[in-house]
Amino acid sequence: MVERMVGKQAPRFEMDAVMPNKEFGKVSLEENMKNDKWTVFFFYPMDFTFVCPTEITAMSDRYEEFQDLDAEIIGVSTDTIHTHLAWINTAREDNGLGDLNYPLAADTNHAISKEYGVLIEEEGVALRGLFIISPEGELKYQVVNHNDIGRDVDETLRVLQALQTGGLCPANWKPGQKTL
Repeated sequence: MVERMVGKQAPRFEMDAVMPNKEFGKVSLEENMKNDKWTVFFFYPMDFTFVCPTEITAMSDRYEEFQDLDAEIIGVSTDTIHTHLAWINTAREDNGLGDLNYPLAADTNHAISKEYGVLIEEEGVALRGLFIISPEGELKYQVVNHNDIGRDVDETLRVLQALQTGGLCPANWKPGQKTL
């Protein structure tokens, strides 16, 4: 049976990652919490695919907007940091990522993908799961979709802003509109 995650403390993680400066480092939910940051944590199936770079680069291109909302982005797949780096070092016009403004983490043992309920065990890859976690570590938003469909950065930003209002946001709410 699947257990509810939204409204509970998010599973903690620490993973190896390729940082924006292309060096290897670590990312963790605890670090973002310590820095009083929201965490936009998203899973994608694998490097060197076709839909994934469109999402990853779209998030990177809008990184400053997330920063303005006190949010850190972390992308993660079950690939290694070495594969991530090779993909980052591949130009966008060659189906690569080019420079990124946020880290890509490696869940090579599949533990984090499993904890967040996005692992396709028989394939060893993650579904497209996106999680927004408050600075207090509460999982506030979760969406998981089929790997054939890319996510919308505008919607991610809208949901983050709605969560940050602390109010009740009606259907089709947009930033700047009144809450209920």
